[in-house]
Amino acid sequence: MRQHVSQCHRALATVTNGRTALRPVLAGMACCVVLAGCHRKAGAAGPGAFPAIQVIAIEAKSQPVSETLSLPGTVAANEQVEIKAETDGIIQEINFAEGERVTKGQLLVKLDETKLAAALAEGAASLKLSEANYERAKQLFHDQLISRQDYDQTAANFAVSQAGVDLMRRQLRDARVSAPFAGITGARQVSPGQVITRNTTLSWLVDLDTVKVEVKVPERYLRQLKLGQPLEFSVAAFPGEKFRGEVYFISPQIDESTRTALVKARIANADAKLRGGMFASLDLTLQLRDAAIVIPEPALMSNGDSFSVFVVDEKSSAQVRMVEVGLRLAGKAEVLKGLKAGERVVVEGTQKLRPGAPVKLAPADAAAPYNNSEGEKPHGTAAKA
Repeated sequence: MRQHVSQCHRALATVTNGRTALRPVLAGMACCVVLAGCHRKAGAAGPGAFPAIQVIAIEAKSQPVSETLSLPGTVAANEQVEIKAETDGIIQEINFAEGERVTKGQLLVKLDETKLAAALAEGAASLKLSEANYERAKQLFHDQLISRQDYDQTAANFAVSQAGVDLMRRQLRDARVSAPFAGITGARQVSPGQVITRNTTLSWLVDLDTVKVEVKVPERYLRQLKLGQPLEFSVAAFPGEKFRGEVYFISPQIDESTRTALVKARIANADAKLRGGMFASLDLTLQLRDAAIVIPEPALMSNGDSFSVFVVDEKSSAQVRMVEVGLRLAGKAEVLKGLKAGERVVVEGTQKLRPGAPVKLAPADAAAPYNNSEGEKPHGTAAKA
């Protein structure tokens, strides 16, 4: 080494004396080559002998993934009506308590029937007389003792009397208000002795054994909707509790002002927790993939719209792999193309890596935060509205 350095010094001395223009250049080049050769001999590392870089790598997993659409909705009762009488009158009896569960056909309110009953009795007597006249006229016409016109007039009077009695009987039935279906009564709006008209609201009747959830879905998602799709939602009254139902109605028309379609789902509500008018935060499942490839989101490296990951190969070397990303989950991402289940991707230490660099895996406990708990099924959110 010292001999080579001395040669370099002599070459530089020649440059100083200015004897030739070419010699100093060649001498300088020779000196650099010699020194470089000396350094290569002195170094201990050859190609591929870089120290391994410790990283945390996680296996890509195959697991179910659901694509959901988060939207606001409204809870509605399965059936709900205002209780009203079909005729005017005075309330005689109220046969229900507020908030009481009633059966179909149960008597709720009874109006004063005395006037209607008297009118019916009068009509029945008139009908009896008309019927007798009709029977006599029929016999007389058969014997050709009366004209056809007289017979037709008697028959018409009998028919009018019959129709009048039928109407009075119906009005008498209208004085009794019964439950059109089984349900729970609402607040009472009237009192006994009160004079009402047919437009007076007596109470409400609500069927809550099953409830409906109504939501307006943007038209761009309609192709992914179908009858029977699962729906999940929560309400403010029961935080942390999820209610589940199925889609049974998709509107055939689009609202032109909002470009949305009305979608309805039924939910069993035997304990009557859900009430009509509640605000619902819905998650509508659009797609369910049973075997999606999922990796921790920190493993992704983005470059504009493209993504890549570092994969640890069988030689414990890091290799760059281009991937196509699907749903973005909670701390995870679905990979549509570029990875297979079981391949290990680097989640920590990527900034130190280069393609082909040797890697050393960190202990298993360091990777524990990136692993899903057993049986976990991640959900991706398609959109929020």
